[in-house]
Amino acid sequence: MLSTTTGVRVLYEDDLPLLQTLIDRDPIVNLFVDHRATTTRLQARWLGGEVWGYFEDGTLVSACHVGANLVPVEATDRAVDAFAYRAESHGRLSSSIVGPRDAVVRLWDHLAPEWGPARSLRLDQPFLEIAGPPAVTPDPRLRPVLIDEIDLLYPASVAMFTEEVGESPELPGRNSYRARVTQLVSRGWAYAIIEDGEVLFKAEVGSATARGCQVQGVYVSPEHRGKGLGTAGMAAVVERAQREVAPVVSLYVNDYNIPARRVYERVGFVQTTTFASVLF
Repeated sequence: MLSTTTGVRVLYEDDLPLLQTLIDRDPIVNLFVDHRATTTRLQARWLGGEVWGYFEDGTLVSACHVGANLVPVEATDRAVDAFAYRAESHGRLSSSIVGPRDAVVRLWDHLAPEWGPARSLRLDQPFLEIAGPPAVTPDPRLRPVLIDEIDLLYPASVAMFTEEVGESPELPGRNSYRARVTQLVSRGWAYAIIEDGEVLFKAEVGSATARGCQVQGVYVSPEHRGKGLGTAGMAAVVERAQREVAPVVSLYVNDYNIPARRVYERVGFVQTTTFASVLF
């Protein structure tokens, strides 16, 4: 393996132990990259991109996932500056920059002139975790979505994405969103409350390791909001995910989404850090 004294280089399968040691500094905050590295073994054909490592005096100090999402890992200021320089030379290949706020904001400060304008800047996203049982009674109706229920789930998934991101996931040029939803259902990572052929509540596990998982796509049908369904449904997601997937459940939420933040607080989530997202 090519050694690097100080600077950035692509990480390969032989570098997995070094990367894992870095990830282990905060395995829940770094869960997405942990999941990607573990499932792809850093092989480009599965990763759909690269993971860059920043070395100082031969020691791996920071890393950055470079694919559909640009995600810094334990990124120091020097590492961010080096990653930004390399990213500028490669051009924008990512649809978002996501991760701990300080690193994301510093990356964006460097990349904005070349990669901008951003479609949306979300620079204050509380990152929440829950390691114990939910603080409220879970809704017993929540269950994994069956593979033959994708046609029921998919419209709710599109509605959630459109409401959250501000545009439809079915716009020309996007990767197949339906394929992603199908993948989560087939893994048993899509949960919902379905009654009379209607999805009342849904959420998915987007990434997972043996130590934690990250929930995404939380959605309550508009006509059923304000009735406590989101709180009881989310409590059920936590209970099931802890039992079936991993012991710690995490997510991040926009600071201005006060109803969702109240739901997560009632369920028992606590903020451990702050994320930021730049969407293109």
